[in-house]
Amino acid sequence: MIQIGGTLPEVDFSLLVNGEITNPGTNELFSDKRVVLFAVPGAFTPTCSQAHLPGYVALADKLKAKGIDSIICLSVNDAFVMDAWGKASNAEEIIMLADGNGFFTKQIGLDMNTGNFG
Repeated sequence: MIQIGGTLPEVDFSLLVNGEITNPGTNELFSDKRVVLFAVPGAFTPTCSQAHLPGYVALADKLKAKGIDSIICLSVNDAFVMDAWGKASNAEEIIMLADGNGFFTKQIGLDMNTGNFG
């Protein structure tokens, strides 16, 4: 698990920006910034769509007013799915970051075996 002030593993993520895939790395996203990072099991899942993401969408302005530079939602999905979910959820203030291969998720100890579920 990651800790406040701890070192994050260096990986490249996927992010859809203006219809183009970009691959920002950990340093680009987190170095010298105050970031709220939250991870969800999957985009468009009922619990994530109804409980997890909406709370951050609702509080985005308040978090940024407190000095947060960016709010990042991370999931082991592809960048196209994350972008579509962000648009469908009115999450304009949230960076919808894809860890498509799960490298980051595995390195911070949050990977899980879903068996036949997914």
